Amino acid sequence: MKNKLVIIAMFFALNAIAQSEKPFQINGSLKNISLPVQKIFLSYNIGDTNVKDSMVPINGNYTFSGKLVEPTMASLRVKYEPGVDGKPVKSVSGRDFASVFLSSDNMDISSVDSFSNINVAGSKANGEYVKLKALLKPVNDQMNIYGTAYTTASKAKDEPARKAAEDKLDSMDKVSREVYGNYVKKNLQSPIAPFALSNYAGWNIQVDDVEPLLLKLPASVKDYPYVKSLTEKVAIAKKVSVGAMAMDFTQNDTIGKPVTLSSFKGKYILVDFWASWCGPCRRENPNVVKAFQEFREKGFHIIGVSLDQPNAQEKWIKAIHDDNLTWTQVSDLKYWQNDVAKQYGIQAIPQNFLLDPTGKIIAKNLNGEQLHKKLSEILKP
Repeated sequence: MKNKLVIIAMFFALNAIAQSEKPFQINGSLKNISLPVQKIFLSYNIGDTNVKDSMVPINGNYTFSGKLVEPTMASLRVKYEPGVDGKPVKSVSGRDFASVFLSSDNMDISSVDSFSNINVAGSKANGEYVKLKALLKPVNDQMNIYGTAYTTASKAKDEPARKAAEDKLDSMDKVSREVYGNYVKKNLQSPIAPFALSNYAGWNIQVDDVEPLLLKLPASVKDYPYVKSLTEKVAIAKKVSVGAMAMDFTQNDTIGKPVTLSSFKGKYILVDFWASWCGPCRRENPNVVKAFQEFREKGFHIIGVSLDQPNAQEKWIKAIHDDNLTWTQVSDLKYWQNDVAKQYGIQAIPQNFLLDPTGKIIAKNLNGEQLHKKLSEILKP
């Protein structure tokens, strides 16, 4: 009887998934494309699964079809026939790529003069996405400028210029988030509202700003992967907010010895998420070293949690030595699937949490002089 109940439960679960899936179709056409097209690629996500498809156009026409559980962002890319010299044609961002918002509709897409110059008809979701892109364009234009400046300065090893560009990028990221937030507030019924809300939430979720909008979304979208994922992230963000007690964890150090967070109670602890491959983390490390050296005799300690990749223990340990990180270091070498990182909702690094001697989170994401200033306040002579 138990086995029958399991089979019945599986049937209803699979049936529910099937019923939630809705078909989509793309009917594409190419006009006045100067280079001969060999193949077109489509890529999109269903929940956490990336779906890829390809199609050889016939007489300038192509078709894609599939099933979705929610409206979702998709990318289209074109590949050309090799040149007369037999070499492949290099892809160009403003010519060979396009973004569309898929929904359960028959979408007509036409590319005129270049593959990126597309016009989409038949999709309300994509129509809303076009409106959102127009709102974001001034911000994105500025971010492209600062992004180029950042890359140039990094290559030239011009640290002041790199830092200035990075600060500009951070400020424009905040502006971008506000654009997404304002869109959601004014368009809660939009088919792309869950997508926009996820972007508004970002990697450092402000629960008081995000949760009210999340709760106002229509009941019809509550089971969308975008919404489910964001709901889970908000729940974690509450657990790691300032004033909350830090969740305990245990992870192995560099020699395989288990280290438990709660064993350090009685000290001010900085839980520092980083990785050897993370440029911003490595640039921040000298500031953390400076703070550790000044305050370690006053009841301050650090636990570094590395998101290094599998089979990269040597790189992790080398970075520890190269950067003079003389505090406790742990990792399970699972990259973004690091168990502690998932527990704490880490979506970007560097990130850190400052705990008081009882284990309460009293500050987050202190960088540069912010960490030194905070420690000076709480660990006065």
